[in-house]
Amino acid sequence: MPRETRPPLPSPQPLPAPEPRRQTAFRLGLSAESRAAALLVAKGYRIAARRWRSPLGEIDIVARRGRLLVFVEVKARERLDDAAWSVTPRQRARIVAAAEAWLAAHPEDAQRDMRFDAMLVAPGRVPQHIVAAFDASR
Repeated sequence: MPRETRPPLPSPQPLPAPEPRRQTAFRLGLSAESRAAALLVAKGYRIAARRWRSPLGEIDIVARRGRLLVFVEVKARERLDDAAWSVTPRQRARIVAAAEAWLAAHPEDAQRDMRFDAMLVAPGRVPQHIVAAFDASR
């Protein structure tokens, strides 16, 4: 029985390389999130997730401590003051929506007390943990 011959598949085209500036920002963000998570662990939190994504948005860190569930937005800038101003109302709304998606995916957390914190990270400084940086109503 003759063997069927097929034309070779075309070679996949390589994806364009990300811009160096974006690569640097991505690495800086990962480093800041690692530093923030380490500080939270030192404070007695257990990290439930990092960079948790839903169709509604991303949460940098989800942490638990006792009956408390904390959604943490990590901001890295050259200065802590600049990081503090970088959590915009639009980002807050996105984080709240993503937190609701987390609760839908993790119903066991729905009975916990919840809080939205920020972690501000700047080079050469200890990360600054802002407890209850915003609430779901703002």
